[in-house]
Amino acid sequence: MSLLDKANDKAEEALGKGQEQFGKASDSPEHELKGKARQTAAKASYAVDDALDCVKSKTQDSPFAALAFAAGVGFLVAKIFGGRR
Repeated sequence: MSLLDKANDKAEEALGKGQEQFGKASDSPEHELKGKARQTAAKASYAVDDALDCVKSKTQDSPFAALAFAAGVGFLVAKIFGGRR
């Protein structure tokens, strides 16, 4: 996650907070709800990017374990969704 992505997520979160406050001040539940949704989306984006960074770091630290894990997941998905015809 780049610094620009982090800044973008924080800016979206701040804009959502402002939109929520505007909704409260103008007695507009629609703006208030949209502001809360915007904040939640920004926080979720930040969390996903953080999780991806963690996976990337772990994969770089131990590539063979990551490969074995990916192969295991692929095998299970194939068993579950592949089926016999």
